[in-house]
Amino acid sequence: MIKFQNISKLYYPDTKALEDVSFEIKPKEFSCIVGKSGAGKTTLLKLLLAEEKPSGGNIFFNNQDIQSLEGKDLPFLRRQLGAVFQDYKLLPSKTTYENIAYVMEVIGASDLEIQRDVRDVMEIVGLKEKANNFPAQLSGGEKQRAAIARALVHRPEVILADEPTGNLDPYHTLDIIKLLLKINDLGTTVILATHNKEVVDYLGKRVITLRGGRLIRDEEKGKFII
Repeated sequence: MIKFQNISKLYYPDTKALEDVSFEIKPKEFSCIVGKSGAGKTTLLKLLLAEEKPSGGNIFFNNQDIQSLEGKDLPFLRRQLGAVFQDYKLLPSKTTYENIAYVMEVIGASDLEIQRDVRDVMEIVGLKEKANNFPAQLSGGEKQRAAIARALVHRPEVILADEPTGNLDPYHTLDIIKLLLKINDLGTTVILATHNKEVVDYLGKRVITLRGGRLIRDEEKGKFII
């Protein structure tokens, strides 16, 4: 489904963020990308979202070379991907419902589709009772669940979660990880970038380890080892 082929990424003047990284991810797989800060985790996700271009190598999504896509084609790629970030990126002036619905509005969904899909996804993430709350009225865990709902509402094939528990306490961290597992069980591919050892060891899923921009370990049921 996803293939990174000999990927390198250089930042001016001489910083190597990634160096000759290759791996594949299958449909419906749950994969953890781990490593210390600066290991290249976020860079990999940005390359998959086509927010940046690799300095060398190729990235394929459903057999399509992402680098070959032109600007007008990128929105179609990104509709197949949902992204969740550490800092939530919720719009403060919109309610939980409106934050989630906004994604559907951007892609031109009908009012009926928006009402149906937002209701369904809020049920999945357990925020049905918080529909009219603004982000300032939500806990950190609730904000992250709202961010996950927003990433999920347009039914992407893949969820990319970049340090989604970085600002959360252990209780809410477990809550978010269980939610990502639930989404994966529903058939969505999940790629989780994290440096949280407890999360990785709890999951017992595939672990792709980066160090200094290089892939040093890829285990089907791995542990957090740096």
